[in-house]
Amino acid sequence: MSPLGLSALRLLLVPALLCALHVSLCKAACAEVDSDTQAVAGQGFKLGCISCKRRGEVEATATVNWYFRPKGEHSYIHIYTYEEEVPSIMNDQFEDRLDWNGSKNTADIQDASIYILNVTFNDTGTYRCFFNRILSYPYYEFQTTASKVVHLSVVAKATRGLASIISEVMMYVSIIGLQLWLLVEMIYCYKKIAAAGDEALRQSAEEYLAIASESKDNCAGVQVAE
Repeated sequence: MSPLGLSALRLLLVPALLCALHVSLCKAACAEVDSDTQAVAGQGFKLGCISCKRRGEVEATATVNWYFRPKGEHSYIHIYTYEEEVPSIMNDQFEDRLDWNGSKNTADIQDASIYILNVTFNDTGTYRCFFNRILSYPYYEFQTTASKVVHLSVVAKATRGLASIISEVMMYVSIIGLQLWLLVEMIYCYKKIAAAGDEALRQSAEEYLAIASESKDNCAGVQVAE
């Protein structure tokens, strides 16, 4: 393969390797991302709730409880429990409309998200999820609690918020910037390769001229000797 081809291949492989490393690290880490706060009536909606365990090397078990306070009300009602991988809907308003959307096949729950099916305007209000986590140390257990709050509004039609628009614009700007950077790098590498090729040709020409001159001198010496 030519030097130019190797350089181009290297430019393609390096971002790919960095991306793979980034995905691997992200898969192993826990990120506490805030939930969306606007649902559309008649559609499904994910209530996000993530609480990352602070000590990853310690085994733990966790149970989750969700509470709901309707808009204009002052008290919360218990609507959902997830314990030992068993979900339970605790309120008739949400009967057959809540699905577990969090951590699966593990007793150490860090993602306690739930999914509301067929959202109604009566679902508008404040939701709160509680983690009750027990950390298991060699000689004792330590209990911790954490909670997250989601203020949900229900609309008849989806609308795009300013944050969503800015995020999309920044994504396109990042893509264009990356493409320009790759173009500049390719041009730079091409110029270096071309310059190296010219230098190699110049050195080859000088060596050829030196060899030719030496041969000429040898031939002249042979003729004088005769």
